[in-house]
Amino acid sequence: MAEEKVYALVTGASRGIGKHITKKLLKNKAKVIGTTRNSSFPDDILNHPNFESLTVDLADPVQVEQLLRPVFFRDQVPGVLINNAGMFEEAGMEKNDEQWLQTWDKTQQVNLRAPALISKWALNRWEQEDGGILVNISSRAAYRGDTQEYTAYAASKGGLVAFTKSVARDFGKKNIAAYSIAPGFIKTDMAMDSIEVYGEAYLTEGMAFDEITSPEEVAELVAFLSTGKVKHMTGATFHINGGSYMI
Repeated sequence: MAEEKVYALVTGASRGIGKHITKKLLKNKAKVIGTTRNSSFPDDILNHPNFESLTVDLADPVQVEQLLRPVFFRDQVPGVLINNAGMFEEAGMEKNDEQWLQTWDKTQQVNLRAPALISKWALNRWEQEDGGILVNISSRAAYRGDTQEYTAYAASKGGLVAFTKSVARDFGKKNIAAYSIAPGFIKTDMAMDSIEVYGEAYLTEGMAFDEITSPEEVAELVAFLSTGKVKHMTGATFHINGGSYMI
């Protein structure tokens, strides 16, 4: 029997880790819906016959509702949801309460509330179908914390892990698996900014390697989980951080 083709929705698919996940899935002959907030997709993704783009800002609950909810009411819906989009914004404790809470609330909306709601829509439909696979991109900050300027980010990613485990506990009997991936520093545009300031040697201090993890390596892991070949690892967090901490 031929292996069933993957049909995935990837948020934040135009750059960074999401771009490489999308490229890997398309290379594996998957069908992909990819979202972007305002950046353009590379031509090799945008012009691929198996790719559909959606422009949506996860910080805007109205856009999330209007543009992403209908995806799970189509005749054919994605059987894999990869919540990858996220934000990483500084808000130190020295800021006034209003500024601090603005960053906190926006971070929770983008990194936790939106992916949880999109997951809910997927789960509701997958219960009527033949199951599905949820992959949430968390962060090592969910486990080891972050600096105080990024408490909102760490809290949102910790919440995403707990959400994923809760889904895994209750939906396994319905042929639905849920996984978290917790990357450390990944060699993307965001990390390159830090490399320019601190240098790669500083960012790899305490790691098992003298190099930052590549986004292609994360994409390989996501693509494998998307096949459904390890459903009994549901609820697991995959720590891909160059050995900067080990659990």
